[in-house]
Amino acid sequence: MNLPVYVIGHKIPDTDSICGALALAELKQKMGVNAMAARIGHLNPETRFILDKLNVESPQYMTTARNTLAEIEIDEAYTVYKGDTLRRAWDICLENNTKTLYVVDENDNLVGMTTIGEISRIQMQDLAITQQLLSQTPIENLEAVLKGKILLKGTLPTNGQVRISDKKLMERDLRGAIMILDDAEDDMLKSMGRGCAIICIAENYVPNDYIIDIAKSMGVTLINTPYNTMKMIQMIYRSIPVELIMTPAHDIIRFNKTEFIQDVEREMLKTRHSSYPVMFQDKLVGSVARYHLLKSKKKQFILIDHNERKQSISDIDYADIIEIVDHHRIGDIETDKPIVFRNMIVGSSCTIVGLMYSEYGIEMSETVAKLICYGIISDTLNFHSPTCTETDRILASRLEKQFGFNHQNMATELFENTATIKGKTFRDILYNDCKEYTLSGKRVAISQVFIYNLDVVDDIEADFLKYMEDENKARRFDLRLMVFTNIEGKGSRFIYTGKLSNFFMGTIKDFEKQGVVSRKKQIVPRLSTELA
Repeated sequence: MNLPVYVIGHKIPDTDSICGALALAELKQKMGVNAMAARIGHLNPETRFILDKLNVESPQYMTTARNTLAEIEIDEAYTVYKGDTLRRAWDICLENNTKTLYVVDENDNLVGMTTIGEISRIQMQDLAITQQLLSQTPIENLEAVLKGKILLKGTLPTNGQVRISDKKLMERDLRGAIMILDDAEDDMLKSMGRGCAIICIAENYVPNDYIIDIAKSMGVTLINTPYNTMKMIQMIYRSIPVELIMTPAHDIIRFNKTEFIQDVEREMLKTRHSSYPVMFQDKLVGSVARYHLLKSKKKQFILIDHNERKQSISDIDYADIIEIVDHHRIGDIETDKPIVFRNMIVGSSCTIVGLMYSEYGIEMSETVAKLICYGIISDTLNFHSPTCTETDRILASRLEKQFGFNHQNMATELFENTATIKGKTFRDILYNDCKEYTLSGKRVAISQVFIYNLDVVDDIEADFLKYMEDENKARRFDLRLMVFTNIEGKGSRFIYTGKLSNFFMGTIKDFEKQGVVSRKKQIVPRLSTELA
């Protein structure tokens, strides 16, 4: 299965990470890479507004970097009906080069499983075992496996014993036996007289009416077949129904296609089966073996707008990171081999993506140009953030001239429609854009939300502080900081809790006086310095 390369931003994605992922995925596609934009969290209102306006689909939602059975190559599940003969099962195995068959009922529900080895062993079984199995075999199975025709269907039950004509024929107890005979009608009469239940007649021979009438009166079944007697003896044991030798469904280890391959492998190690059924919504959808897990390839990711494990997709250790595009500090992501790692001092990851289009000589679409511009506007507070660089401004200006955009109009429309906490729950406000840090061994969480009117903080301050204190009882951050930032870069308001609150009280007051707006460039460095 050819999985795409996923271009994915950080947890609790912002506009820069989503727009950057979409723009970078399209760039990779134009470079011949099977790339797909993805996201870890849900879209915030600002990003949703942008995608709706541009009529762009949201990136694929993902929760883990691990593969499920649905995302790796597995075998087709070859099936046989429970009433089918072992001959039919054998042929299916040979035709499809498979060693495992799954047994289903008339509604295609899984009822059991068998293997070519188990089918082969029937020929080698103790005679008493095969006799018992044949005693439960329908007459129609004998007809099918012998490619014969039922001349007369009798009423006598068979005991599964198979006999041929010999010198001691008249001395044997043939009650319930299956007789293998040629065209000797005298042997047919003798066999019926000794109590046989079924007579299989070689080479399509049809006995006379007298024989048929005797058989009818005695309840004996007559079947003729094109095979000779030797071939009939070879084939008759293959008429046993599959359901008589299968492992029943309740004894089978099965997997759902949504299960992770690491969990599947752990369960496989407890048994020695060669293959296992894969189910979905109670229906058989495939067959998996250990070699499928061994040859499966890891998901591949391009990380954008982050390079720290705690901000990345869960289970990132199970994936291959092949590239990173970011504008934050260097984090703790590790790779097994050298990769392309592009890290620049710019205000937006979208700026880097825009530069990559130019460097590769690939023309971006108008939609991608708008995504990049929106990403820059959002992450630089419409070029007012201290993180904004001349590189951001130059790229945005070039795109503005090339595509006829008006950045100020784009920013005004965007912020008027999205920069508000009206109608949002305290949980949405606190966790919409929350990043965690370890600074000099202290655990710090900083949340940030952008609004037009900072005065609305006065209306919620007391209640919001109580909510933060309750939340911190479980997480126990040394400092939990909520930053309400003016969307036009005109300062911020702060609410905070944690055992370091008193230690940082003066610092946070300075933040408000100085009009601090950048978590990355202003808040985190200052807190880190004071804890050093």
